[in-house]
Amino acid sequence: MFTGIVEELGEIVAAEQLADAARLTIRGKLVTSDAGHGDSIAVNGVCLTVVAIVDGDSFTTDVMGETLNRSSLRGLGVGSLVNLERAAAVNSRLGGHIVQGHVDGTGTIVSRDPQENWEVVRVSLPEELARYVVEKGSITIDGISLTVSGLGRDETGDWLEVSLIPTTRELTTLGTAPVGTVVNLEVDIIAKYVERLQQRG
Repeated sequence: MFTGIVEELGEIVAAEQLADAARLTIRGKLVTSDAGHGDSIAVNGVCLTVVAIVDGDSFTTDVMGETLNRSSLRGLGVGSLVNLERAAAVNSRLGGHIVQGHVDGTGTIVSRDPQENWEVVRVSLPEELARYVVEKGSITIDGISLTVSGLGRDETGDWLEVSLIPTTRELTTLGTAPVGTVVNLEVDIIAKYVERLQQRG
């Protein structure tokens, strides 16, 4: 489990394409400082398993074809910056919200509206996920726990908006991602559980 509070920006330093998977080596000094084989690290919101530690500041992980097909990781390569977070410790504060690291789908940044002290970012929302998203509720975008500040639908489909504070703009990939960037989305797990209970009721 994660909280959606990004610990550091990492960089993909090696990428090997396999038959039905990919092997990535990602530099992140903080998240590798106490990581070992088998530990979980969220990479742009995708829970990945550490296979090996490289040079003390990087880790290698295998990304299966299913994950590549369902997430934006398929479009990343050497030099790409990524949001990194270690799994939450049971004795730590839950600073964001409950994040599983299981991406539900992807959206695309459709607009950015910078203000003096914040920036509103609009992201397309797949129709099958729209029912789980509510205004002032939680959403995870590329591993970042954010509050939904707006919802709507236009001729292109459903969308959501989030407002980025300066810290988020400075310390995460979302702060500089241009319009057209594909991002990972994970909806609040509580909404999915409630729907399932209603279906079986």
